[in-house]
Amino acid sequence: MNGDLGVWTSEECALVLIDYQPEQLASVRSETPPDLIELNTRWLAKAAKAFDVPIVLSTVGVGSGRLSPTRPAIAAELEGVEPIDRTSMNSFEDPAFREAVAATGRRRLIFGALQTEVCLAFAVVEALKAGYEAQFVTDAVGGRSDVAHETAIERLSLAGAVPNTALGVVVEWFRDWGGPLAEQARGVTGWYLAEVPKVTDTVGIAKAEAARAQAALAA
Repeated sequence: MNGDLGVWTSEECALVLIDYQPEQLASVRSETPPDLIELNTRWLAKAAKAFDVPIVLSTVGVGSGRLSPTRPAIAAELEGVEPIDRTSMNSFEDPAFREAVAATGRRRLIFGALQTEVCLAFAVVEALKAGYEAQFVTDAVGGRSDVAHETAIERLSLAGAVPNTALGVVVEWFRDWGGPLAEQARGVTGWYLAEVPKVTDTVGIAKAEAARAQAALAA
């Protein structure tokens, strides 16, 4: 992907969220179900806010009345982030979107978008072409079928983007429970550990982790 290997830091990344709209979530039929995609996306947004990672948010078709705005639970985590509405399925074909990404001043972009095979794939390959480095969050995205989702992941990986998960991104951003982001990290990870069992039992949470998360939230 690039010559500067190693983990990414919060200081060099921007989070790019594209088309997390009710209609898009409702069409997901790939491995990660829509409610877990929503939760993982909320976690990314919370962590980005906590760690001062710039966020670019975009929607498609809201202005024309064809589609609804960002899913309310996700939008609630993005206070102060104005969505950029587009007509193009390729976000980088929209001048306002390109300008917003450039304005972050970050060259390492973490992408989440719906669906994997269209709005994620197009945005990531265009970002790579424009000289950005890109990761995409596999469990915060989804496609209209397993084969569509998996083929897009393969396409993006071959193009030079790096697949990651929500957990991988959040931990990679702070990395050290004794570091400067530790307090913020405890807050956002504690929230996730408390919330994820309400959504699924397919994400492993140890009893001790759950107990600590509940105690932290009650404090």
